[in-house]
Amino acid sequence: MAGELAQYVVTGLLVGGVYALMSIGLAVIFGVMRVVNFAQGDFMMLGMYLTYFYAVGLGIDPLLGALVTIPPFFLLGLLVHRVFLARVTGGGDPNREMDAQLILTLGLSLIITNATTMILSPTPRGIRTTYATQAFAIGPLLLNQARTYAFLMALLLAAAMYVFLTRTDLGKALRAAADDPEAASYQGINVRAMHGVAFGVGIALVAAAGGLLATYYPIEPNVAVNFIVLMFVAVVLGGLGSIPGAFVGGIVIGLVQSLTLLVLPLQLQNVGVFVAFLVVLYVRPQGLFGRRARTV
Repeated sequence: MAGELAQYVVTGLLVGGVYALMSIGLAVIFGVMRVVNFAQGDFMMLGMYLTYFYAVGLGIDPLLGALVTIPPFFLLGLLVHRVFLARVTGGGDPNREMDAQLILTLGLSLIITNATTMILSPTPRGIRTTYATQAFAIGPLLLNQARTYAFLMALLLAAAMYVFLTRTDLGKALRAAADDPEAASYQGINVRAMHGVAFGVGIALVAAAGGLLATYYPIEPNVAVNFIVLMFVAVVLGGLGSIPGAFVGGIVIGLVQSLTLLVLPLQLQNVGVFVAFLVVLYVRPQGLFGRRARTV
């Protein structure tokens, strides 16, 4: 029993690393822009498809392909912000802005999902790699190689994001725009431009997470539905807008999902996630790393 429990814990950690990277992208967008992006899961799905086409069309290994998705999706995020989101954020009635943001991102989600279904068909696809069906043996534990590599890549990208936010001038400007937009503007920081960068970074991270997920998970247009709720739960669980909180929230969700399978069937694995979510918010309503001030 102890060996079985350890196996489920290890599996949950490996899956949770990719969840953590997904959630960090959403946390960056909310932390800086205060935008609840319902299309985040759909950009993840597009990242999965781009990684798939890299692998099939260009022969690029999906682990490398996940990294190669970052530049085009960063530019896509900048474009989406400038063309759509910039028109409904900043200035004016905050309540009306929030309504417009919610409707806009929900509309983007529906358009992306349906357009992808029409163009690429709803047929699931998968990337064939030699390591997808192989495992590392550490004593009695078996670590699926695809999930292990995805976990390590997710940790690397999360660490790079932390360094970017804490060590670079642009990262510090993003944090200033998140903490106090008015004071940041007095210091010469273009808050609107920082919003565009935040959206681009958030989209790029979730697309990379999608590419890593594609190494072991089927790719199809409606895959976003399976993950968008988990992203929101992770972000709220860790504390709205907190990067460390989103990371820990993603890890916790992976662990809880895996351990739930000890007592419940696969179809009910998210029940444990929502129970843990309610318990944490009951004990600590602001989330694990939440605080009143804005933070990234």
